[in-house]
Amino acid sequence: MLSKILAFSYRNWIFAKRNLFSFFELLFWPVVSLISMGLMSGFLKLDQTLLNFVLTGAITAGTIQVATLDVAYGLLYDVWSKSIKHTFLAPIEHLHFILGSWIIGIVRGVLIFALMALFSYFAFGFEVPSYKVAAVFIAGVFLNALIIGMLICLLITLYGQRVEIVAWAFGTLVMLICGIYYPVDQLPPFFQWLAELIPLTYFLEYFRLGYGFKPLHTHLLLTGFALCFTYISLVLFSINWAYQRSRKNGIIMRLSE
Repeated sequence: MLSKILAFSYRNWIFAKRNLFSFFELLFWPVVSLISMGLMSGFLKLDQTLLNFVLTGAITAGTIQVATLDVAYGLLYDVWSKSIKHTFLAPIEHLHFILGSWIIGIVRGVLIFALMALFSYFAFGFEVPSYKVAAVFIAGVFLNALIIGMLICLLITLYGQRVEIVAWAFGTLVMLICGIYYPVDQLPPFFQWLAELIPLTYFLEYFRLGYGFKPLHTHLLLTGFALCFTYISLVLFSINWAYQRSRKNGIIMRLSE
């Protein structure tokens, strides 16, 4: 099983290595967003604590977007090259290409997080609360990226290439609800309830504890990790079901033509 997972990691690494411009594109938009938020915070004369709150959101958004896209690319590469049926002729399962792609997403996500945090430190005085808190937080971010990436794969398996736009939009919608730049109590009641169902909400509150912000929820890490592993199990089961359904109605063959 490990060799099959690493085989997909190697495949994604080859794609990434051959197209360095795609990496710079992934880095460009998070940095633009980070600079915009930093300059806006300076214009509004936010103190360092509030600045750290906002920059945490910008760094998280850039990191999770990169890792999410890598997970989605595990399936999209086959869709774009019209080779999805050939992939599944091999003795592999969905878990193999999902985890293999996720490994590359983690590598690139850690690099993006480190570069953005370093830039924020020199440009805006941003500091992480501690390395231990940062490590736990990053683990939660990557688990959320895995869930979002798997949901994108689920939708593509069910509905085909016409829904591939969700690869870029879905993560943004999730971050809008979970309080990426503001506490979730600023949202309308219904969206506050939705935010409680998103694991990233709890990891953001945990990370911001280090800056003195009072959390709106309790048992942050327990709830966050429990939701992550529950969603991963449910979505993986749904992907396997969706694949069997798409085989019967011909979507897999149409994606390969």
